Amino acid sequence: MANVSVYNQNGQKTGEIELNDAIFGIEPNKEVVHMAVVQYLANQRQGTQSAKTRAEVRGGGRKPWRQKGTGRARQGSIRSPQWKGGGVVFAPKPRDYSFKLNKKVKRLALKSVLSDKVASEKFIVLEDLKLTEIKTKEMKKVVDNLKLEKALFVLDGENKNVVLSARNLENIKTAGVNTINVYDILKYDTFVVTKDAVNKMQEVYA
Repeated sequence: MANVSVYNQNGQKTGEIELNDAIFGIEPNKEVVHMAVVQYLANQRQGTQSAKTRAEVRGGGRKPWRQKGTGRARQGSIRSPQWKGGGVVFAPKPRDYSFKLNKKVKRLALKSVLSDKVASEKFIVLEDLKLTEIKTKEMKKVVDNLKLEKALFVLDGENKNVVLSARNLENIKTAGVNTINVYDILKYDTFVVTKDAVNKMQEVYA
């Protein structure tokens, strides 16, 4: 089992924590990670794009000119796709882009990205993370003390002061143990997690 240093909010090392290799020490599966990212992005799509086909565009009921004798190409309707103001060929319609992944696949993808963060030393464990008041300045001090640029903070349970203090900081995001996803872990360079959250993760994902 891998040992990772534990820090306090001032950026000082206070000890070490042992991580479960079944979660934080596996060989990353890139194919499964890719599937999880594609699924996440697909599920975020609203699917509300819409355009009218020639059957839905108003007007064009009368033939613009007679079939023969004009010297021009035959036309049946001024709402055909080649006309200005005409319908759209294969027009996009509202649809659901989401799809499902097996629970085992999603869990393997999550373990893969977590293991990669540990291996690349982008995994920071905090003794605790508490703020006495909702103040962006206080959260910024924690970020600066840990020398972070783009980080995902994972908390155990509700922590209103931290969540509200962090939301105005650029490139900083907070999440709960049960709400983390593969996309966010990959998007943010550093994975910062409290000691209690690590223990909870080891219980949930073991």
